[in-house]
Amino acid sequence: MPLPQLPTKYGSPAVFEPIDHLDYFRGMGMAPDGPPPKGVIFCYQRSLLRHILAEEGATPVPCVVGRLYPLPSTGGAVAVAAEFGIGAPAAAMLIELLIAMGVRRFVSIGTAGGIDPRLKIGDLTLCTEAYRDEGVSHHYLEDQSPTVAPDRALSAAFAAALDGAGASAMHGPTWTTDAAFRETRAEIAHYQERGVLSVEMEAAALFAICAVRGAAIAGGFVISDVLAEPVWNPQFRAEATAAGLVRLFTAAKAVLYEAFGAAKPPKPNIKL
Repeated sequence: MPLPQLPTKYGSPAVFEPIDHLDYFRGMGMAPDGPPPKGVIFCYQRSLLRHILAEEGATPVPCVVGRLYPLPSTGGAVAVAAEFGIGAPAAAMLIELLIAMGVRRFVSIGTAGGIDPRLKIGDLTLCTEAYRDEGVSHHYLEDQSPTVAPDRALSAAFAAALDGAGASAMHGPTWTTDAAFRETRAEIAHYQERGVLSVEMEAAALFAICAVRGAAIAGGFVISDVLAEPVWNPQFRAEATAAGLVRLFTAAKAVLYEAFGAAKPPKPNIKL
């Protein structure tokens, strides 16, 4: 069975676009109406959000999906998107609306399961490409290649920011899936053979949307659970996991504010 089930859909216009959705909610006072931030950090974990709010004293602005927290330390140039849920569909809806607002640079940071046997709890990974085992990316990219990549320049800058902070990350692919409770031993072995480092639920969708919409994105993860061992080892609330999230956030904020805050957005390289 192909995905999407109507493989000729790519040449047909959408019934409504993200800007239409945004305008509807703006009319209800439920979406920002001022200048957008220059960059947005995707935050999935509540523990990291609590740290950010304690450190920044940020207050939310209206947002259709989840909450958007402009960071005072950046003068609002960088914001954190949080409390929007997990998984590709939720993240996809949010990034589409943020792009419609005018945001063009993103860093997605969160936890991931470790597939590479070298990875341990608290280790950082920088995503070089995402295996498309979710559904969203297949509705955006007619190209059926198994992976989709983030923005090369932004990813390099993110890596440099991590290195500069003494928080070096292992570079490599991730496996994006919709089915957290169907990550099988056969799949782990399959992706290990391909050099995949981690498994998570959003990267492929976000990378695909940014490729289509002409936005730049980088992605980084902290290993919160290990799937390469005979017995699954979850450590979602370990100190090493929390510390890794903070390191990712610090680097993401720095690269969006300092390196790319005034940069022009890239041109779209794919058209719907």
